[in-house]
Amino acid sequence: MGYAEKRGDWWRGRYKIVAGKYGTVKDDTGAVIRFRTRREAERAANDAEARVRAGTWRDRSAGRITFGEYANTWYERQDLAASTMQNYRRRLEEHLLPAFEGYELGAIGPDDIAKWEKRERAAGYAASSIRSWRALLHLILADAADPSEGLIPSNPAAKRRGRGRRVGRSQHRGAEKAITDALGILLIAERAALLSGRDDEFVAVVLLGFTGMRWGELVGLEAPYVRPNGVRVEWQLYELDNGEFHRCPPKDESRRLILAPGWLVDLVMDHIARTRPAVCACHGFRYAFSGHRTVNDAARQTGPGLADVARRAGVSVGTVSGVLNQRSTVAEATGARVQKAIADLGYVRGAVTGTLAPHWRRNGFATWLFQPAATGWYPDKAPRKTRPVPVLADPWPGVPVRGRNAAGRADACWVPIAPGLTPHGLRHTYKTLMVELGTPSKLMDAQMGHADGSVGALYAHVTQTMIQRLLDGLTELWTAALGERRKLSAGSPVAVLDRLLQEGEL
Repeated sequence: MGYAEKRGDWWRGRYKIVAGKYGTVKDDTGAVIRFRTRREAERAANDAEARVRAGTWRDRSAGRITFGEYANTWYERQDLAASTMQNYRRRLEEHLLPAFEGYELGAIGPDDIAKWEKRERAAGYAASSIRSWRALLHLILADAADPSEGLIPSNPAAKRRGRGRRVGRSQHRGAEKAITDALGILLIAERAALLSGRDDEFVAVVLLGFTGMRWGELVGLEAPYVRPNGVRVEWQLYELDNGEFHRCPPKDESRRLILAPGWLVDLVMDHIARTRPAVCACHGFRYAFSGHRTVNDAARQTGPGLADVARRAGVSVGTVSGVLNQRSTVAEATGARVQKAIADLGYVRGAVTGTLAPHWRRNGFATWLFQPAATGWYPDKAPRKTRPVPVLADPWPGVPVRGRNAAGRADACWVPIAPGLTPHGLRHTYKTLMVELGTPSKLMDAQMGHADGSVGALYAHVTQTMIQRLLDGLTELWTAALGERRKLSAGSPVAVLDRLLQEGEL
């Protein structure tokens, strides 16, 4: 019950908002109402407390706090994952505060929000991005409207069903996700390795395509978590805006063992044994994969290495090294052949300087390795426009040419394999492969790290027969892909793939 409190020659009404918090009856301007009698003050206090219980009460002066003031306080209260805090901060600083910072909370209305959305669409932002910004605005204003705070009577960002839409729900559907098949995974992996000048990217792309790992899970894969029966996902490395990598649990706490065929486990274990990864200085763990650029972010000239020159000239790596060091033991004709291979490939000695970065940068991997491998084109990045990847035709599928007049020295360029495919698209590809193999949904969810809370999922269980059928199916797809690749060419400039192709002929 409300009560009256005497203040000199007048009374004020007091009412309970929540346990331990009381309010004073005020007018529309936020000024305390001075009642002449105790009875009037009690009646007004009781009415206010009744509105609190009904959920219709608000502090008439609280809405005068600006959105900027409240948003900053709200953000400081959050205790979420570093990636989520980063996303919230970016959306606030870049889109919400510029539009609403000076507004009083009580002055923000649905029309203001609708006009803001329209301006963002006109500026060319993606509909999915605008929805994410509005979702954060909705969350902030919902907390401001909560009875425990009572800053505004209701959430103006709440949209009534079916209102404010130009078309139906289909407008929220994104474009069809590009995927590929087993042979596409293999071919893209081979090209990525040629672009980077090492075998690591071949192993990584194949692992992505045949396990459905998330990007952060691949970058954060620690060497000890590669097991004889698969890959254990315990952590991920999330790249923050400041360039740091945050070690955190995988998305939605989806820790799991991704079961993998023996050939894939052997491929990754052989990679670890060959590269012998050192302990990462930034986290103190041994990661299965490292970055392909120098740690100081210098623009490293990726491309052909000594092994590529040796294959082109038909000699050993040691012979190439001897030519470069001008040893007299190398025959003149052999030296000439090596020098021609160096000129053809555009090999630059000492292009890799300094220590390699401990981890891939998401944008660098996707932009300069994966996208050209999948599409056959370098991206439009200033000062250069989109252009095909120039390659020498021999050995197949062509080694990228670097340096001046690369296009003039090239014999050909790559054709597209899977236009529009992204590293995350390989996760969609893996799910599609499992569907084609008839894998039960329970096992697919376990492999992908998804959670199905339905009753049907509760009564379904994974059996060893299901697992073996999936592993056998993936092995058949890989074997068939290697067979198709062998028909195109019996060898490969990528050492690890070349060995696999030769083993298949035995």
